[in-house]
Amino acid sequence: MATEPLAGIRVLDLTNVLAGPYCCYHLALMGAEVIKVERPGSGDLARVLGADPQRNAQGMGISFLAQNAGKKSVTLDMKAPRGKALLKQLVRTADVLVENFRPGVMDRLGLGPDVLRAENPRLIYCAISGFGQTGPRRGDPAYDQIVQGISGVMSITGAPDTAPYRVGYPLADTVGGLTAAFAIAAALNANPRGAVLDISMTEAVISTMGWVVSNHLIGGLPPAPHGNENTTSAPSGTFQAADGPINIAANRDEQWQALASHLGRDDLLADPDYATREDRKRNRHALRAALEDTLKTRPAADWVRELNALGVPSGPVLGVAEALADPQLAGRGLIGSVDMDGQEVRLSGSPVVMDGTRPMPNTPPPELGTDNDDVWAGIGLEPDEIEQLKNEGIL
Repeated sequence: MATEPLAGIRVLDLTNVLAGPYCCYHLALMGAEVIKVERPGSGDLARVLGADPQRNAQGMGISFLAQNAGKKSVTLDMKAPRGKALLKQLVRTADVLVENFRPGVMDRLGLGPDVLRAENPRLIYCAISGFGQTGPRRGDPAYDQIVQGISGVMSITGAPDTAPYRVGYPLADTVGGLTAAFAIAAALNANPRGAVLDISMTEAVISTMGWVVSNHLIGGLPPAPHGNENTTSAPSGTFQAADGPINIAANRDEQWQALASHLGRDDLLADPDYATREDRKRNRHALRAALEDTLKTRPAADWVRELNALGVPSGPVLGVAEALADPQLAGRGLIGSVDMDGQEVRLSGSPVVMDGTRPMPNTPPPELGTDNDDVWAGIGLEPDEIEQLKNEGIL
């Protein structure tokens, strides 16, 4: 199907918490069979994380639900010799393996990329880590907040008097996961297949900071926090209306002129302090205050409607709940639902619409080990052997 371009691809998801599971979730949305290989008894740490203590106690924490729908779950003790052998058997049936352990962990287990690709030369082995598989930080523990700090993101987030600030969601995990999914999709397109992918969350984040990095490397401009101001133009940023903030991006001269005229501020158009883009950038704070004198007289929604009609890009500043309920997003069907034991659980689908259809999860996030019998039988284990391995704690 056009909306399942990865149908027929088997992915082994050995990952935990967010970056790796988020990567594999998007592979599942694109049609891949994703088998989550988890530690017996406890599984992915995200199973006990989230805002609902009852779900955490059941091993189905909200943090787990967010990026594990559409997957299967098996359990396996990869430290045990029998467990290592079983993973190798499973690898022979797979196209992709994704892990986000600290660099060196899989090698110490005797399950590194060289070993596993000897079992299956067509295997795409993807390792996601905070800093990459080489370098002086390779062995350091890395959570999203640590990466945000080391990547420089926090140093440019916030206003000059409030930075450094962390971005308000796990930016490094999600950008790292998307980068890994993109790399895997590219490697799957190669012929013959087979690759070892080294994904650094830090490098993935820095790559997304293109303009900031280029201003530093090429223009010699020191990166700095600028709050809600767009440093490339003015007036462009967040402004106060009568009932709340509004974003306006009058980046072109004609947009600036239309904005000032609509606000009845032709006096600003005649002011030499605002004659050119560079003048307006240099005097941006005085210009914002002058515009807000008028913007504060009416509600944000009125200004958004009128300015957009004039070709001046504008938009409300919404909370997350408001954004999810907004007719634009709600009407395009980003949020879907799956049934979990008779209860509807709402989840985000793919941000990609393919041939008019949005890939959505079609099965709920799996309970720990729920697919043990089917998956292990699929590589040749007999039912009594599976039961014995469960009793031994291998599965």
